[in-house]
Order: sequence, then C-alpha cells, then structure tokens
Amino acid sequence: MPSQQVLEQKMGEVQEIAKLVKQHKVIGIASLQKVRATQLQAFKKNLQGKVYMRVMKNTLMRRAIEENAKERPELAKLTEHLTGSNVYLLTDMNPFNLALTLEKGKVKTTAKAGDTAAFDVVVPQGNTGQPPGPMISQLNAVGLPTRIESGSVWVSRDTLVVQQGEAISERLASVLSKLGIKPVEAGLAMKIAFDEGLIITQEQLKIDVDATRKTVESAHADAFALSLSVAYPTADSMVALLQVAHREAYALSIGATVPTKENIEDLIRKAHAEMLSLSSRVPTVEEKTTPAPEKTEKG
Repeated sequence: MPSQQVLEQKMGEVQEIAKLVKQHKVIGIASLQKVRATQLQAFKKNLQGKVYMRVMKNTLMRRAIEENAKERPELAKLTEHLTGSNVYLLTDMNPFNLALTLEKGKVKTTAKAGDTAAFDVVVPQGNTGQPPGPMISQLNAVGLPTRIESGSVWVSRDTLVVQQGEAISERLASVLSKLGIKPVEAGLAMKIAFDEGLIITQEQLKIDVDATRKTVESAHADAFALSLSVAYPTADSMVALLQVAHREAYALSIGATVPTKENIEDLIRKAHAEMLSLSSRVPTVEEKTTPAPEKTEKG
C-alpha cells in the first residue's frame, strides 16, 4: 500500500496538471520514442513561455481530464489517445505551428534493426574508406556493387538501398552505420493535438508549407484574374480594373476620333498616317495632266 505522503503527492500533481489543462486551449501529445534527453531540454528551452512541456504518466493526465470533465466534457475525446510513453504539451499556440516547430527540431541519427527510414536512402558512388575484406561481402549482401581501388572498397554506382517508410534490416543498419549514413530522424513527433474540442491527428498535422503556399498563390492568381474578367472591384483588383478601364476608354476615343487632352497627339499621328496612306493611292495632278502616248498606224 502506498504511504499517505505518496498519495498526497500524487493528488497534488493531479491538481496541478488539472489546473494547467484548464488554462490552455491546446493539448498536444508527442511520442517519446527515440527522443534524446538533450533534445527534450532544447525544446523546453526554445518553447519556454509559449509551451508548457512535461513528461508524465498517462494515468495522471487521465485523472486531470476527469477533474475538468464538468466544465470541458469534450476533453473526454483525449482519453483514448493516452497510450505509450508521451510528453504532453500545453499551449495556446496554433497546433500546426507547434507541430512544425517540433518537426524542425528533429535530427538525423544512425539506424538500428527495425527502424523506419525517414527518407529514400541512396548510397553514393565512391570510396567507402574501408579496407578490402569482410566489408566487401557485407556491402554486396545489401545490394551494393563494389570494386577494389587504391587499397579501398569502392561503391561502383549510386544505389537505393531502402525507401522512405520501409523497415531497416539489422544487416543494412550495420552497413549504413559503417558508411556514416544516418537514415533515421529522432525528435518529438506530434501524435495528436486537442484544440478546443477538435482532435487533429498526426497525418492532419503534417503540412507541406511550400506546396500549401503555391496552392494559395495559384488560387489568389485565379481569383484575381476572375475579378478582372467580370469587372468585380476589390481592394486588390481596383487599381488593375482602373488601368484596364483607362486603356479601353483611350482605345475607344482613338477609334471614334474623340479628341481629349490625353489623346490629341495620337489622333494627329493617326490622321497623318491615314493621309500618307491615302496619298500613296491617289494619282497626283501631274499624273492626271500628262497625255497618253499616241498610237501609230502600221503600213
């Protein structure tokens, strides 16, 4: 049986966590798998003042949720996600910004058997720096073509050895470690985020910022073009619409020969050009008065 002191300590922890849950809109749950203590400390330091980060037992968080159940019944959605080793992040930050911040803090590390490749792993052509011997058979066993040159083992060509998301075998992990290739990313990975009653999954939290920016830019360009084509004024399109209207009005005034201060020079140029074109087609006076040559009779 736990002592009274231990029970009081745990009750105090629950009350403290319940208070923190009540104070923040967003609760993030991140996996502690492959997270180094130094990384965790770095995250805490970088997010200080923005995120309260704490490693705790899931039972404590469950009880803290129960403490807030009356005021925030939607917190019950979190209970099914309280599994495994977790670090809890309580914040008012946008959950997507939080997930991106954690993603940027990941570091590449060597692989162990069963780890998942974070990206397509290509062993480049070149000198491995390893002497001939068992290394040749080890490289060949994972599909790497080799040759011996200048007393070292060389990889003959760039070779894909494992694709992103695939498990890394023990044999391949050993070879990649010897070659200094780090195919695994270590760091905090957001499992889910609870944002004012909404559960956002790990897949939903993954955002390709560049692709999203291009999509938004393309949508803006299409909307802008549409507003111009239908002459729909907005704060963004007003200047362009006025420029289009001015060009069309100017062209109409030239076509209809309506003189204004702005177009008088162009109208004179137009009249001059039409005069030159007309004069090139009308016979001159001299051509009209010159008699035609007389015909002569033969014989």
